[in-house]
Amino acid sequence: MTQRTATIRRRTNLFEEAALIVEAEYGSDLGLNEVAHRVASSRRQLQRAYSEIGQTTFRQHLTKVRMERAAELLATRRLTVREVAQRVGYRQPAQFAKAFRRHHGLAPSAFRSTGGSPGLQAAREAA
Repeated sequence: MTQRTATIRRRTNLFEEAALIVEAEYGSDLGLNEVAHRVASSRRQLQRAYSEIGQTTFRQHLTKVRMERAAELLATRRLTVREVAQRVGYRQPAQFAKAFRRHHGLAPSAFRSTGGSPGLQAAREAA
């Protein structure tokens, strides 16, 4: 086994462990330093794992998971936008709304009014 193979395996394991933590705890105040510590890695090594294995950054991955969960909550539950924001880890609803709009192309309330379908809203606007 070459050193490169061992490095790839180690970074793959780091990325997978970190991704599991993000998937399970996206609603809490997660940070790169804390997750690196929990997977017994340095901040820099975890950044490299995200870049090389995940083709993303820690922050982008965390935001993606949060926005996917937020979309599910908005489409299936009767929670206010404020409640959804809090459940997915945002303290400020305005910050959440901005991130949601950037990710999904619609404000959370508009997303909900389409029944969770961004394409439906675009069709309505085009008509």
